[in-house]
Amino acid sequence: MPPVEDGAFAVWLARQAGDLLLALRDELGFDDPAGLRAAGDKRSHDLLMTELSRWRPADAVLSEEGVDDPARLSANRLWIIDPLDGTREFGEEGRADWAVHVALWRRTGETTGVLAAGAVGLPAQQRVLGSEPAAPYPPLSPQVAAGGPIRIATSRTRPPYFLAAVAEQVGAQLVPMGSAGVKIAAVVTGEVDAYIHGGGQYEWDSAAPVAVAAAAGLHTSRIDGSPLIYNQSDASLPDLIVCRRDLAADLLSAVSQHS
Repeated sequence: MPPVEDGAFAVWLARQAGDLLLALRDELGFDDPAGLRAAGDKRSHDLLMTELSRWRPADAVLSEEGVDDPARLSANRLWIIDPLDGTREFGEEGRADWAVHVALWRRTGETTGVLAAGAVGLPAQQRVLGSEPAAPYPPLSPQVAAGGPIRIATSRTRPPYFLAAVAEQVGAQLVPMGSAGVKIAAVVTGEVDAYIHGGGQYEWDSAAPVAVAAAAGLHTSRIDGSPLIYNQSDASLPDLIVCRRDLAADLLSAVSQHS
């Protein structure tokens, strides 16, 4: 039986999908990366949809791998899932920077809602980060505490065009990583100090990790400082910044100057 409470249920779901994906890597190996990636997307999606249908049958679901049902726009509860975030990395032997995202959006008004729970599974790292209980606010890294540069996570393959200029202005070191969930998890755990993305994401890319980061007390917003809003008719949510609160003003200012 899974947990009844939504936050614990999100963690349970992320862990179930993560265990499946690890077993799938062992089963199929890495000789056919495209086949492994396709199987990972489908099997994780199928597992999550089956469990949500069984244990939360009245709730709507928005999945990267599913068909977007417009009925979600009038739902009071919506699970936003990315069954395999970092599909590219999942198909590369030895890489651990891929994730499973499970988030719950809950309606609070006629046109408003909040991320009520979230979990980011990091299966190859043997951990799951959840919004409840929330992770502690990350301490300063030894590097920053010693006066060194802050570290900003960035995409391995699609870094924002303006990020190099932002890093130069604030004196930051750029740290390439895989999936969006891994990057935001790295901010939550204090491995890096910020993550800035400038285009090409959707609600399922950020909902779960943003829920986890916000619960830990970190700053989360669009790169213009406006709120991240979920369960919109257009699921595109192309940019965001997640960082320590003390860095938000300087990073947002630098981004506004270079983007």
